[in-house]
Amino acid sequence: ERPIDLHLKGFAGLGAKIIEGAESVDVHVDGKLKGSSIYLDFPSVGATENLMMAAVLAEGVTTIENAAKEPEIIDLSNFLSKLGAKIRGAGTSTITIQGVHFDELKGANHRVIPDRIEAATYMVAAAITKGDILVKNVIGSHIRPIIAKLQEIGCEIIEDPDEDEIRVIAEGRRLIGTHIKTLPYPGFPTDAQSQFMTLLTICDGESRIEETVFENRFMHVDELQKMHALILTEGNEARIIGVPKLDGALVKATDLRAGASCILAGLIADGETKVYDIYHIYRGYYDVINKFKSLGADIELIEE
Repeated sequence: ERPIDLHLKGFAGLGAKIIEGAESVDVHVDGKLKGSSIYLDFPSVGATENLMMAAVLAEGVTTIENAAKEPEIIDLSNFLSKLGAKIRGAGTSTITIQGVHFDELKGANHRVIPDRIEAATYMVAAAITKGDILVKNVIGSHIRPIIAKLQEIGCEIIEDPDEDEIRVIAEGRRLIGTHIKTLPYPGFPTDAQSQFMTLLTICDGESRIEETVFENRFMHVDELQKMHALILTEGNEARIIGVPKLDGALVKATDLRAGASCILAGLIADGETKVYDIYHIYRGYYDVINKFKSLGADIELIEE
């Protein structure tokens, strides 16, 4: 459903008038937004980011409590601060923004942090193919749960924090199942859940995944089952029983991360796998076809 209620509640707290229609939302401001204390019922990344940006030009001080702590929040804060915003506490549960006048803002240069979920996907690719992959431009502290779970199932991880590189070695290793529970940062990221589930389908033994962040995050299960994965779901929990192999099939990228999981499954499945609706995948992966080709995958884009 991806509701925007937290965003709207926050804007209302800053003085915006919200009129919700059957299929539309009207948000307007008389004059300027006013700084306020806002408590988020859930540490939503998008709501935290939206309210940070809105509060930069609001009059007075805004405090966001139960704020998201993801690295992307800190990165946004660093960028806004370069522009002239006054923000404290990004990366903690309480963020304070002192509003500034528009004339106080200026241009700046900023390098965006590496995409931790893209990095996690290629790390999982190393594990699922029993391969050996060096992932460059990745910050290990941003993906501690990913590293921990890969080690737990049997992979070797070699980090080089000076070069921002992580090597994942699964070649010749027996991989075993595990239990994963998704949580807001710094817990296991929901955006890596579907990729890990795909990996667990071919790990020895039984695994469990508990999804606590997003509803309907198991849409990829139907696609993996077409490839003869053994997965049972009940509510927000999935039971995965490892199988010797997956079989190629016609599958659909129902969302961004489900699409990534379909590609990962196709890498190891017997025969040919076709993934449809790949426009979802391009939302989060740049040049994904050529990157997998460079690693040795037999993968191509088919225009239909």
